[in-house]
Amino acid sequence: MKDLNQARITVYCASSAMSSEKHLLGADQVAASLVEAGASLVYGGGKTGLMGRVADAVLALGGKVQGVMPAFLFANDVNHPGLTELIQVENMRERKHLLMHDTEGIIALPGGCGTLEELMEAITLKRLGQYLKPVVIVNQDGFYDPLIEMLDSMVEQQFMRPEHLDLFTVVMQPADAIDAIRRTPDIDKSILQKATYKTKTS
Repeated sequence: MKDLNQARITVYCASSAMSSEKHLLGADQVAASLVEAGASLVYGGGKTGLMGRVADAVLALGGKVQGVMPAFLFANDVNHPGLTELIQVENMRERKHLLMHDTEGIIALPGGCGTLEELMEAITLKRLGQYLKPVVIVNQDGFYDPLIEMLDSMVEQQFMRPEHLDLFTVVMQPADAIDAIRRTPDIDKSILQKATYKTKTS
């Protein structure tokens, strides 16, 4: 298994202040596992919802947290004030790039359209060989069941190959996310060689 001591782990998750208590506790579990592994947190820099909770939990346990936030969001005073480091960027595209840069894995907790966009971009970039590290989906209480069913449907309808379902790992419990990153090897680029379907000829 991978040694994650000193590793940087990205967490995608909700900023909504309406996040349920069970999902907030899930963020605590991810934070505890991350700090226990000796890793640091990289996330979107917010102070509310699961974003704020996972950052608070890592900091409370003595861990390090780097936030990445566009200037227009920073101007709205939504940034976490107590981070180890907060990087301001010009736009969302740059934010997403830095959230993935030099990290050893990505964990997706429940979230809204922003979290979904980040997760799907990570899977797409991994599919294209631009990100090789583990991507872990925390399917707590079946939150991501509809997404997983959609991806399965894409395979069934031949918009994706079955091998592409290996681009991500699904765990049911937040506490298992860090172990999934430890166990999952970097992507085998042979998967990428099977990217294109040949056109059928008569």
